[in-house]
Amino acid sequence: MTTMAPDTGSYEAVFDAAVAADERIEPRDWMPDAYRASLVRQIAQHAHSEIIGMQPEANWITRAPSLRRKAILMAKVQDEAGHGLYLYSAAETLGTSRDELLDKLHSGRQKYSSIFNYPTLTWADVGAIGWLVDGAAITNQVPLCRCSYGPYARAMVRVCKEESFHQRQGYELLLTLSRGTEAQHAMAQDAVDRWWWPSLMMFGPPDGESAHSAQSMAWKIKRHSNDELRQRFVDICVPQAESLGLTLPDPDLRWNEERGHHDFGPIDWAEFHEVLRGNGPCNDQRITRRRQAHEDGAWVREAAAAYAGKHRDTQGEAGA
Repeated sequence: MTTMAPDTGSYEAVFDAAVAADERIEPRDWMPDAYRASLVRQIAQHAHSEIIGMQPEANWITRAPSLRRKAILMAKVQDEAGHGLYLYSAAETLGTSRDELLDKLHSGRQKYSSIFNYPTLTWADVGAIGWLVDGAAITNQVPLCRCSYGPYARAMVRVCKEESFHQRQGYELLLTLSRGTEAQHAMAQDAVDRWWWPSLMMFGPPDGESAHSAQSMAWKIKRHSNDELRQRFVDICVPQAESLGLTLPDPDLRWNEERGHHDFGPIDWAEFHEVLRGNGPCNDQRITRRRQAHEDGAWVREAAAAYAGKHRDTQGEAGA
């Protein structure tokens, strides 16, 4: 961005011009307080979702049906931890600390995606999460690679590459089950039946009820509305479900020639808001385990801080 005049009006004019020209806003550039706050909210929620999202799948690491499946699942869970770290680092460039963000998560002052408050009841759920949940994440996150805030956009490039691999892993797992025994096919269908609607809720409330979408799109943090992304996801999933030999649990799902998109049935937004308020099947379990993991890791953080302090002292003595 170009050098700015000393008054706020000029700063804002330069900021608006940069956004309009699809230039990246960088950490040292001036930005409106509301833009900064919106980014912190969105990036923190994204980071928290990656970390909490490790739990439903980690539940199956010790019960994976083969060594190959175990290795794949361990690698995926490890990837999700890395995504959380990338995103917390991006949030820190906005002047907030990771400790502050985690405190807000643990106290309930910041949210994570409601999808991770559903249980993983069978091995097929791991496949359904990969195909549907990671598929929805990719649909939502690929446009974020063009986000107006540079550190967030750059972090999303690697995240999306890895999420795409996770989606293919989930699809392959479901395909194997779907083509297996009758019991395996039934297990795959049951998982899809349970995860389909929560996956559609991942894109957030309808555009008319979304508190942040319009402004985020004006700032080019987001590039598409919730409903646009949800429709794109449905259109992608229908032919994939046919290839899998599985049925999406929506009797109203059909191709609309006039619109050039699939029509789909009404979403139970009452369920979405209930889970968001903390009353989902696994809300208490997820946040309790997250707090416990944070407490159990305190000694590691203390040791790392002590080592870093000792390293700084050593360097200071060498330079004296």
